[in-house]
Amino acid sequence: MSRTSGRGTGRVGHRLGLAFGLLTLLIALCGASTLIGALALESQRDRIIDQVLPAQEDNVRLLNAGISAQRSMRGYLVTGDRSELADFRAARESIASISGDVRAHKVLDEDDLTAQQRQIEAYLRVADDQAKSTPGSARAVTLTREASRRFNVFEATNARLDDQMSEEEQRLEDRADTAIQVGIAGFGTALVAALALAVYTAVHTTRALTGPLRRTERTLGRLTAGDHAARAEVTGPEEIRAVARSVNLLADQRDRLRAVEQERQRLSTAAKETGIRIRDRLDVGYVLDEACNGIGEVLAADYVFILLAEDGGSGFPLARVWSAERGLLSDDERRGIPTLPADVVRDHYRRATPWLVTDLSPYVSDTRPIPGAPGSFGKTGMPAENRAAAAALGLVSAVIVPIGVGEEPIGAVCVARTSADRPWRPVDVEFAESMAGGIGRALHTALLYEKESGLVDKLRALDKAKSDFLSTVSHELRTPLTSIVGYIELLKDEDGDPLSPSQLRMLDVVDRNANRLRALIEDLLTLSRIESGAFTSRKAPIDLRQLVVSATDAIKPAAEAASVRLETRCPEQPLVLEADGEQLDRVLMNLLSNAVKFTHGGGTVSVRADAQDGEAVLSVSDTGIGIPAAEQEKLFKRFFRASNATEQAIPGTGLGLTIVHTIVANHGGRTQVRSEEGRGTTITTWLPLTGTNGAAGSA
Repeated sequence: MSRTSGRGTGRVGHRLGLAFGLLTLLIALCGASTLIGALALESQRDRIIDQVLPAQEDNVRLLNAGISAQRSMRGYLVTGDRSELADFRAARESIASISGDVRAHKVLDEDDLTAQQRQIEAYLRVADDQAKSTPGSARAVTLTREASRRFNVFEATNARLDDQMSEEEQRLEDRADTAIQVGIAGFGTALVAALALAVYTAVHTTRALTGPLRRTERTLGRLTAGDHAARAEVTGPEEIRAVARSVNLLADQRDRLRAVEQERQRLSTAAKETGIRIRDRLDVGYVLDEACNGIGEVLAADYVFILLAEDGGSGFPLARVWSAERGLLSDDERRGIPTLPADVVRDHYRRATPWLVTDLSPYVSDTRPIPGAPGSFGKTGMPAENRAAAAALGLVSAVIVPIGVGEEPIGAVCVARTSADRPWRPVDVEFAESMAGGIGRALHTALLYEKESGLVDKLRALDKAKSDFLSTVSHELRTPLTSIVGYIELLKDEDGDPLSPSQLRMLDVVDRNANRLRALIEDLLTLSRIESGAFTSRKAPIDLRQLVVSATDAIKPAAEAASVRLETRCPEQPLVLEADGEQLDRVLMNLLSNAVKFTHGGGTVSVRADAQDGEAVLSVSDTGIGIPAAEQEKLFKRFFRASNATEQAIPGTGLGLTIVHTIVANHGGRTQVRSEEGRGTTITTWLPLTGTNGAAGSA
């Protein structure tokens, strides 16, 4: 229990407010005095830097220009060298500009500047006369004495003005020092006052706050250390009393939360263990059994009911019933308990919230709507068979949670109790919803697995039947086809009766189509072996260059007939692979026949082989119709044909590239397609080389 005392009940807020207000004012005064001093100092420094020092510099430049003009004139008069006159005139022209610069700074008195201007101009007039006189003449000597006198007057005035500017600079420096001293004094005074006020406020506030705060701090320390019975003494100023009351309130709330958290932790641990068990196996019956046992034990329920939708979703019969006394009930007992109506489960699922019924007795004794209940339960009440079953089982309260994925429920979980002395707490409802969600996900996964397993078995049987059919048909077609090809050769044999040209043409057509059909059968048989896992390679050392040459020779007649030019480029050194020569020859023939077939007359098909980074790189390029970009990722799928090839009625089965991709992959290689519709296609394969440095001699 908290203790209350009336000592020191005054408020410290007003005192602190006044003290901090004065402190803020003093700090502001400190800042203002510092700012004013800084501005004054800045003003003096700007005056010196921007005006006085430049004026001094320009005044010196004026003197130097006059001295330069005097020196050049004397040099002329002594030596007679007229180049000295050019230097004099240059100096004379700069004097007017420099005089203007000195006047522009507005540092010196205008009268003094005017006097200096007149004096230099007087000198320059005499100097102009000197320039017109003959060096060494009596007139030149007289003008030289006059010029010296006048220049000395200008020089003296210039020196005096320079002294005035130096005095102005010193005066501004003194004023800046004074501003600094005044600012420091003002800042120091305000700072001392602020510190004094701060010390005064700290002492008086400490006396009013530290005692109660220390006691409250000790209470907090005890609470932190685990002394849950500790409570703060409510004493001191009103603010501290409020803090103490808050500490006590938080301690009480913490006790309540700790009890709830302990219960939540217990439920969470038990729910997690149940979740692990029901996810252990993807079997619907196992999931239902473990879910009933787990949720019943965790939530201390008397009964657990799990409903699952029938096929087609027309009803929700009971799949499992669990009793705290007897465990899982038998199937006969379960069938004797009526199920929830389908509309109740569906309406409840759409609400997406658990449904808690705290007292079932009024709705079991007679037919009346249950307030807030979903579906028909909330409109007409429970059906007679449901009321009878609830009464027979002695159900008093229940929590019902629908389960499902997507828009339709797959069932519901109901946990019930038979005693009014054990009501459902919010934490029980929360965990009922959480566990039901986990059960729903596990059931959904198990049901999907059950359905998928059946579908997989059916698909495997169907795929096997398809593969057997392809293999059988291909083998059955090969024998008569061989006979047809043989008789064609016999008919063409010259030993028999001669055939007419039209008959030979017809035989050529039959022979060509028979060979196409034989190639299709070979592709189908190869595809059948690939899918059955019987496709293997007999590898031996072979030179890829020889395969390229023989393949291009074989395809050359077809290329010439289609007016397509063949280009081949291979390196001089062997490209030795550990590979099945027949299969690689088939890769080349498939790629080359495709390239020729999809290239219009006048186009080009290029075959390139080379070594790169320990691999043989084989590429077949054409300038044909190309492949639409959106369809290129499907090229290696069986029976796939590009849309532009279909539109142009170019014959083919869509198996060639599938077989190419499989053979290359079976040799540890990879395949890449680059194509642009209307511009052509390049198919590149990479195959591992044998030997060192990507090449070896032929085996």
